[in-house]
Amino acid sequence: MKTTTLKPKTYNFYSVIIGTELLNGRRVDAHFSFLNAELLKRGWTHKGSFVIKDEPPFMEAVYKLIKDDPDSVMFSFGGIGATPDDYTRVCAANVFTNGNMEQNIGAKEAIEEQFGSEAYPNRIQMANLPVGAGLLKNVVTNVPGFYLENRFFFVPGFPSMAKAMVIEALDKFYAQNTQKTYTLTMSAYCSEEKLISTMKTISSDVDMSSLPIIEGDNRYAIIAISSKDENLTKQEFKKFIDYCEQNNIKYVLEDIREELIKPS
Repeated sequence: MKTTTLKPKTYNFYSVIIGTELLNGRRVDAHFSFLNAELLKRGWTHKGSFVIKDEPPFMEAVYKLIKDDPDSVMFSFGGIGATPDDYTRVCAANVFTNGNMEQNIGAKEAIEEQFGSEAYPNRIQMANLPVGAGLLKNVVTNVPGFYLENRFFFVPGFPSMAKAMVIEALDKFYAQNTQKTYTLTMSAYCSEEKLISTMKTISSDVDMSSLPIIEGDNRYAIIAISSKDENLTKQEFKKFIDYCEQNNIKYVLEDIREELIKPS
């Protein structure tokens, strides 16, 4: 009987950073750099990041865009408080749980423990979450963040609160990417334009990036090819090596196995 080996799951990570004050310059974002570093540390990468206004229809449109990606994992920052301009809890419910919300018992108990009688009538509203939400520990105020389907995470806009929640979520559900990514990089000492014909032949099954560099009168292009398939990565990368050699273009290889390096 033939057995099928399942490939490890691939995830597409997104961040949604909600805050009009970021867009109008009153604050500077600290969420993207932190989350990005934590993802890279674990072998993951961002697919997209959004900084958006506190505007419910727009928020819901962005959430829906991410939800429609079957491999998406999202971290949403901001808007889960109790003030009238905190829309995230309702927007999340509208997109992910058909508008259904409930008073989350764990969140209610945490808020009451933190604030006592002062939890009412306003702070307790932060316990109204989309149905079925899990909770993320708030190490600063004890008012939890929340998550849905083990892949959509909603945390406060305050970095001091959000950072611990991000780490908790990643450690619990996405601790380490076990799939190795093979990346080969070269610097080709020519204009980027000369490499376009080769770029057009590269398989869509690999990721290709091209970065043109101009330093005074010198110009060159940094080409990188990456994928989960080592042989395919080497095969597609070699197309650039062959082109450079056929056209007497100087190139320098980096991050590549010895058998592909041409002796000087």
